[in-house]
Amino acid sequence: MRPINETEDNFEINILPMIDVIFSILAFFIISSLFLTRSQGLPVDLPSAQTAEPEQSVQLNITIEADGKMFLDKQPIQLNALEGALTDKIAPDSESLVIINADEKVEHGTVVKVMDRLRQVPGARMAIAAEQE
Repeated sequence: MRPINETEDNFEINILPMIDVIFSILAFFIISSLFLTRSQGLPVDLPSAQTAEPEQSVQLNITIEADGKMFLDKQPIQLNALEGALTDKIAPDSESLVIINADEKVEHGTVVKVMDRLRQVPGARMAIAAEQE
């Protein structure tokens, strides 16, 4: 016990370490949120278009590389198997967005063939990925 005539020490709360911790946590969340973007397509050089808009309801991605190789959600696929694979992935009573990520060097005929197969799948909505100019 303390004697009554002793003075109490004044305590101070130093908030500088608390501010450092808060800024460190804030920086962590900002940096980690940059990596939360979800891209299911493989990297290709997309053509640019002035009317390109981001699409929010991404369901399936078809990627066509410059050499003509085709992928469905990063899995290699042949053109003749595309319709069956999409029919298996899309529920009969729902609409799913299928995004075509075609390299700008891909022949137009290849993209048209993929689009034709997509039109034959019930419930598949089609979008073509492009970079905004």
